[in-house]
Amino acid sequence: MESDSIDCMASSDVMDDDEIHHHQLSSSLSKTHSNNGNSNNSSLSSVVHPSTTSVHELLECPVCTNSMYPPIHQCHNGHTLCSTCKTRVHNRCPTCRQELGDIRCLALEKVAESLELPCKYMSLGCPEIFPYYSKLKHEALCNFRPYSCPYAGSECAVVGDIPFLVTHLRDDHKVDMHSGCTFNHRYVKSNPQEVENATWMLTVFHCFGQYFCLHFEAFQLGVAPVYMAFLRFMGDEIEARNYSYSLEVGGNGRKLIWEGTPRSIRDSHRKVRDSHDGLIVQRNMALFFSGGDRKELKLRVTGRIWKEQQNPEGGACIPNLCS
Repeated sequence: MESDSIDCMASSDVMDDDEIHHHQLSSSLSKTHSNNGNSNNSSLSSVVHPSTTSVHELLECPVCTNSMYPPIHQCHNGHTLCSTCKTRVHNRCPTCRQELGDIRCLALEKVAESLELPCKYMSLGCPEIFPYYSKLKHEALCNFRPYSCPYAGSECAVVGDIPFLVTHLRDDHKVDMHSGCTFNHRYVKSNPQEVENATWMLTVFHCFGQYFCLHFEAFQLGVAPVYMAFLRFMGDEIEARNYSYSLEVGGNGRKLIWEGTPRSIRDSHRKVRDSHDGLIVQRNMALFFSGGDRKELKLRVTGRIWKEQQNPEGGACIPNLCS
């Protein structure tokens, strides 16, 4: 299996005028009639006893449509937007096109303190309700939040639940899909001395009713070029701890063995790699295992996955091997 070269294009965070115009929405806040236009409270002058729904709409940024959190900014005409988008719109209000100053909408920030709202992942099963300013912190760690695509060969932005991502990996990324808890893969590269950063095709295994992602790649560890193999679990960290795996490479009468617990795909591919939580083989050792004249990588990686079960009598964990 040949390595894939990875070309990532970074999109600009700066919005041009046409893009800003496309995002313009009519502000629900009333236009201030103050002589100097700097009153922080004037933007709520026409809102009398608003319902939670209408206030929540007021707290939606007209540019990114996300909920706004302090500091909430407003223009001289009372139109609001979030602090993130303020840096993206060239200091110009996306609604009335007037120049933005440094005016805080303190009234709207105060109203937000009184709100209690459901988690945005309510439709995915989360039953929790939080004060407005605690909601964002919960949502960043909510167990019901969707997973990011675990594919490592590109910066894929797709998110979803596990069944959706399995289909996405198979149909869109064309990854290798296998059933069973053992594996025997050979990774080949014809010019390993020239490769310092490479990612081989992801392999997905289905066993114990769960899905696991096997990664293999080359990168620089300090000044030494290395190869690394590791396993990630398609689910949460707590559930991942119920499983263990082993990886083995060898040749010419030598071998290296790694045993560990798969990391959840909640941890990014890069985070796992940079923590060195997997089987790491120096390039010279990998070429020694490959045999021949050491000019071609032919590294065979074998391994297995098993589930740890609690012994009801002694309390010790005993492995449940996949047949």
